[in-house]
Amino acid sequence: MISTARLSALFVEVADTLVDDFDLVDFLQSLTDHAADVSGADAVGILLADHRRVLRFMAASNDTGKMLELFQLQNSEGPCLDCFTTGRPVVNAQLDDATARWPVFAPAAVAGGLRSVHAFPLRLREDTIGALNLFSRTGSRFAPEDVRVVQALADVATIAILQERSILRAGMLTEQLQGALNSRVVIEQAKGAVAQQQGIPLQEAFELMRAEARSSRRRLAEVAEDVLAGLAPPPPKPGRHGA
Repeated sequence: MISTARLSALFVEVADTLVDDFDLVDFLQSLTDHAADVSGADAVGILLADHRRVLRFMAASNDTGKMLELFQLQNSEGPCLDCFTTGRPVVNAQLDDATARWPVFAPAAVAGGLRSVHAFPLRLREDTIGALNLFSRTGSRFAPEDVRVVQALADVATIAILQERSILRAGMLTEQLQGALNSRVVIEQAKGAVAQQQGIPLQEAFELMRAEARSSRRRLAEVAEDVLAGLAPPPPKPGRHGA
């Protein structure tokens, strides 16, 4: 069941990104976090297509979401890929009964404790650029009105993604998405560097960089580039000296 109380705040935050300059990678991360919050999903992930229409991992609410997305990409199978290929939602898929449909993904997901999945296309009219995917450890089911709400959220998020550089013509989408994918690679490298230097988990290292980007009003990729270049020390651990 979708939390309507939290949903209105989420739509406001998504609408606030419709400006000339916003951090796409941070936006996608926030989208997964909030989608998990309003839906009760145990993990949420986002895949975006590159210029060759090949899906790439972009963001997840936690490590489980990331692993599920990467597993699908590595095996070329799963609800997220089906959603992207058809441009239609995959909803209320019960993984215990989905072995015939996804012979590799479904058993692996069930073994990892997952029971159901919902996947929603990120699309503008007939153009699908990725998928928003919600995974649950229970056999969660969305009512028709829930499906419409989450798809509306995915549609608005797609507009926000495409609006980042006022994309008005063919070709600019390719450049914008590829730039986001390249930024994600740099951020992943910097996250690993911060985690190693401070002896903290990768997710905590990411949140530290994210907080630094927001406090300094810079993009996540800029903070990551500084970390990798040694131009700025990693942000300090929280919980030390009152931080």
